[in-house]
Parts: sequence; structure tokens; C-alpha cells
Amino acid sequence: MSNEEQAPQGFVAEGFEDVRAEFSAIIFDERDDYAAQLSAYLDGEQVVDLWTGPEMTGESLTGVFSCTKGAAYLVVALLVQDGVLDLDQKVGHYWPEFAVEGKQDLLLREMMAHRAGVVGVDDGFSLAEITDDRAIAERLAGRRPYWRPGAAFGYHALVAGALVGEVVRRVTGRTLQQVYQERIRAPYDLDFHLGLPEELEPRFLTTLPMLTTAREQALLEASTPGPHSLLAIAYNRIRPGSPALETFPNLPEFRRNGPASVGGVAAARGLARMYAAATSSVDGRPPLLTPRTVAAFGQIQSVGHNLVSGSHGAYAVGFGPVSEVYRVLGAGAFGHGGADGSHAFADPRSGLAYGYSRRRYSFPGGAAPENERLVKALHAAATRVRADRG
Repeated sequence: MSNEEQAPQGFVAEGFEDVRAEFSAIIFDERDDYAAQLSAYLDGEQVVDLWTGPEMTGESLTGVFSCTKGAAYLVVALLVQDGVLDLDQKVGHYWPEFAVEGKQDLLLREMMAHRAGVVGVDDGFSLAEITDDRAIAERLAGRRPYWRPGAAFGYHALVAGALVGEVVRRVTGRTLQQVYQERIRAPYDLDFHLGLPEELEPRFLTTLPMLTTAREQALLEASTPGPHSLLAIAYNRIRPGSPALETFPNLPEFRRNGPASVGGVAAARGLARMYAAATSSVDGRPPLLTPRTVAAFGQIQSVGHNLVSGSHGAYAVGFGPVSEVYRVLGAGAFGHGGADGSHAFADPRSGLAYGYSRRRYSFPGGAAPENERLVKALHAAATRVRADRG
């Protein structure tokens, strides 16, 4: 199938025709096997639902890697809003075994902003452990952190969901995945799963490996971390035989267990609908979060040098401050990207909720470059539509 034959399927609402055109242009620029989904809401109403590529339909499910963290943080936001959790309470108050080795004063908001310093373990996690949030939490509880907690930040790539998940379990008696299912996924009928039911397995499309040019491959090799670096520890590269990150969704135990850092499986519709439900009325239901909670969780907590990635970065309360990535968005926009190229967010100021997923792992990892083009087109269309509505 050639790019020209891969015209996007689906619909766009009146006023969003330019989004379809931009998606079509990206199809032309990409490989022949480009397969992706795009969904968006404006003020709680779906305005974009597009897909393209071999085997891809609007109902196809793919691994969305760290977009999963957005669902985990939304659970925490609800519990903070309920008064069950307090961002300014010490983590050890909820999880006493964690309050050792210098971690006794770490606040929940600091943990969520990647300031805990427990990004992994020296000998790595086994496959059984990395797919089990309880096992991860048990191994991290007594660990000495890699930096003084609260003094700096670094991306807790494979463990952030397990850390907050253990706090959720301690205060509710339920796993984070169970709370997500009961309070978020089921009531809003989200096609975004933390633990894929067996009956939905036929809709799952395996993640395809990254394809790179010789130049891109050289860049990847040049940036390969040392075997005992923070980056290697955080991404579990230190353990011999550990599966590569891009293969995680293809392992049945990842899909079945839905670890809260990277194990989510979704359609773009589910990603966008979750953020729409978080901030807007959807199908007559009130928003999950109050404006006060949205503002609190969208506020930047960490900014500067990321000790794990070695680059500049920023984090809000768990979520990424998305306006730092897409400058057209409003202050307080929040969401999370996935290593495969997926991204999802809410921009309360523009009323937008966005979800993008793709089948082939994107170079160089993280939110794929085409998101920038799609977000600009979507924001421009939303601005015009809102202006026309008066």
C-alpha cells in the first residue's frame, strides 16, 4: 500500500478540515506502512476521529507506553480531590516501609514530580518484577536513593506508576488499576485499559520496531548510556536478557497486568476521551476534576536538568506540562507522552483534549515529531470554531 492510497479514514467535525489535511500530509511524508490514530475533543465533544495504515482501524488497540502514567496520575488527582490523599503529606505516612535511607521526608508531590531518586535497582528487575507493580514497590521501598530526595529530579521511567500505585493501595485497599477501572475507565467507557481483558486481545496490534537510517542509528549508538548509568538503571538496561522497551506491549504479561508506568493499551479515542472527561462534561457527566484540582496538577514542580535523561525537562504533579512541548497550548495544559511516539493531553484554556497513537515505534523515542504538526492544526481549528460560536 502506497502513501497516496492511505487516505485517512474517520471523520472531522465542521471547522476541523485542516486537521484531516495535515494528517493526510503526514501520511504522505511517512513510510508506506505508517499506521496511526488521531482523536480530539473540544469542550467535551469529539471533533476528530481519524486513522490510517495497514490493519489499523478506529478500534485497534496498541501499547501506549508512558501515556499510561497519565491514567495513574488521574487516579491520584481524584483521591487528592476526595481528601483521601494530601500532596503535602510525607510518603512514609502512607507507606511506612518507604521512610528509610533518607526518604523519610519525601512528600507525595515530590515523588510524583520524579524527585524521589529511586529510579530502579542496581541489578535490574526480572521480567516477572517489571510487570508487577507490587513487586517493584517492594524492592524500591528499602532502597537508598541515587540522589538526595527532593534535591533534584530524574525520570522514573519504569517505576513511577508502581510508586504512586503503592500509595493508592495503602489508602484505598485497592490497586491503582482497580480504582482506575471503577472510577474512570468503566463510567466513561474509555478504550484505554490498564490490564487488557482477554476478550479484547483480537483488537491488539503488536508494536513494530523502530526503523532508522544509518545516520539515525549512529546517533542512537552515540547516545547509548554506560551500563551502570542512571539512564541504564532507570530503563532496566542493566539486567542481561531484559526485554527491549519497544517490545513491552508485545509481551502478554504486560498487557494482562497493565503496570501503571508503561503497560497501558489504548485506542487514540480512549486517550483523548480520558482527558476530555478529566476537564469537561462528556455525555452529560460532569468533569472528573474540579478547576482547582486541574490547576494544582498542571502546576510545574520540577524544571531544569533531568538527571536520568541528561537533558532539560520539566514535570508538573506527575503529568508533563504540555505547553513546554507545544508552545501554542495554554499554561496549565497537562498530559503524558509514550516512548512509542504516542501523546495525550488536556488543554483546559482551549477546551482541547488530544490523543495520538501509532503502531511503529518512533525515532528517537518519546512523542513523535508529527504531533507538533497535528497539535498546531488542531489548536488553530479549535480557536476558529470557538470564535465563530461567539
